[in-house]
Amino acid sequence: MTDFFKDIPTIPFEGPDSANEFAFRHYNPEEIVMGKSLKEHLRFSAAYWHSFAWPGGDPFGAQTFERPWFGDTMELAKVKADVAFDMFQKLGIPFFCFHDADVRPEGRDFAENTRNLEEIVDYFAEKMDETGVKLLWGTANLFSHRRFMAGAATNPDPEVFAFSAATIKTCMDATMKLGGENYVLWGGREGYETLLNTDLGRERQQAGRMLQMVVDYKHKTGFKGAILIEPKPQEPTKHQYDYDVATVYGFLKEFGLEGEVQVNIEQGHAILAGHSFEHELALARELGIFGSIDMNRNDYQSGWDTDQFPNNVPEVALAYYEVLRAGGFKTGGTNFDAKLRRQSIDPEDLILGHIGGMDTCAAGLKAAAALYESSALEKQRTARYSGWETEFGKKLMNSDLTEIESLTRKNLINPEPNSGRQERLENIVNRFV
Repeated sequence: MTDFFKDIPTIPFEGPDSANEFAFRHYNPEEIVMGKSLKEHLRFSAAYWHSFAWPGGDPFGAQTFERPWFGDTMELAKVKADVAFDMFQKLGIPFFCFHDADVRPEGRDFAENTRNLEEIVDYFAEKMDETGVKLLWGTANLFSHRRFMAGAATNPDPEVFAFSAATIKTCMDATMKLGGENYVLWGGREGYETLLNTDLGRERQQAGRMLQMVVDYKHKTGFKGAILIEPKPQEPTKHQYDYDVATVYGFLKEFGLEGEVQVNIEQGHAILAGHSFEHELALARELGIFGSIDMNRNDYQSGWDTDQFPNNVPEVALAYYEVLRAGGFKTGGTNFDAKLRRQSIDPEDLILGHIGGMDTCAAGLKAAAALYESSALEKQRTARYSGWETEFGKKLMNSDLTEIESLTRKNLINPEPNSGRQERLENIVNRFV
C-alpha cells in the first residue's frame, strides 16, 4: 500500500455551509435529482495521465513534480496504482480512465509493451475487486513516443500503422478484461504540420480503415461498450482530422460508421475549435453520436489547452443541460481530463483539485436539472418554432420553389421579424445558476 495521501481523510459531504476544505459542499453522491442519484448522473472518473503520469512540465520548463512512483519499472507502476486507487477511494470516484503508456513501463519493443500492460492489468483487476472502482474507458497512447511523430493511423510508414493497430488491439483487450464501459480513440498526431509533405487523401483513407478495424474487432469480440472518438482541432499538429463534432460526423459518414461510433467531447477542445462546450454537446445529441465528456476548462487568456479543473458553475450548468436533453449518460460519464498547475506540487493539491471539480459539476448538474424540469427554456423554444407545426409550415417542407412562390403570392406573405428574446432567456438561466 501507499502513504502518499496518509494525512488526508476520506472526503465527506458536509453541505454548502461547510468551511472544511477537505469536504464536499455540493456533491452528495446519494442526493436524488430527477429520479437518479448524483453519483448515477455524473459518473465521475479520474484521468490516470494527468493525475499520476504528468510530471508538471510545460513548453518552457521541465518536471516540477516529484512523485515516489516516477520511473520506468513494473514495481513503480504498481506503486502508482496503489496511490491511484487510494485517491479514488478517498474521493469516492467510481471510475477511472487510462492510456496504456500511463500505467505500464515502456518496453524495448511491442512484445515487451504488451507483457507489461498485461501484468499491470492483472494488478488493476485485483485493485478493482478490492475497491469496487470501475473502468470508464481505456485507450492507447499513439502520440507521445517519437515513433508517432508523423501520426499513427495516418503515418506515411506502414510499419508505424501496423505497430499502432496492434497496440490498439492490446488496449481493447485490456479494456474488455477490466470490464471497461467504453473504448476511446484520440488521434493526437493524426493531422499534419505542413501540406508540403502530406497526402490528405491517403491519410484519411488510412484513418478510416483503422477505425473500421476497431469496430470490426468490437463485434468480433462481443465488446458491449461504446467506441468513442475525441475531437480536437489543433495542438499539437497544425490541423487534425478530428477537428470537431461536425468534422468527426462527416468522417464517420464517409466510412459508413455513423451508427457505430460516438464522441467523447472535451470542454477545452470545444473552445479551441471556436465553439462552446454546450454547442458540441447539442450537435452530438442532434446527430445521434453523443457518448461521454472530458471535463476541464481552459485559461481564456492563454489561448491554448490548459486542462484546468472546472470552477465555473454557470458554464458547467449549460453543458449538463445539454447532457440532460440527450437523456443523460449511458455508458459515458464525466472524466476529469484536468491537471494541477505545475506549481501545485503537494499531495493535498491533487485531492483539492478533484474536490473543487466535483463540487462544481454537482452544483452545475443540479442547476441544469432545475432549469430542465421548469421547462422555461423549452417553452420559449417551442413557441419560437411553433409556425412550423401549422398546416402552412408543414406544407413548405414538402413543396418546391415554384409551389412556394405561388403560396407566397396567394397569401400575400410579407413577414415582420420576431424578437429572439436572448436577454430574457439569459435572465431565465441566471435564475437557476
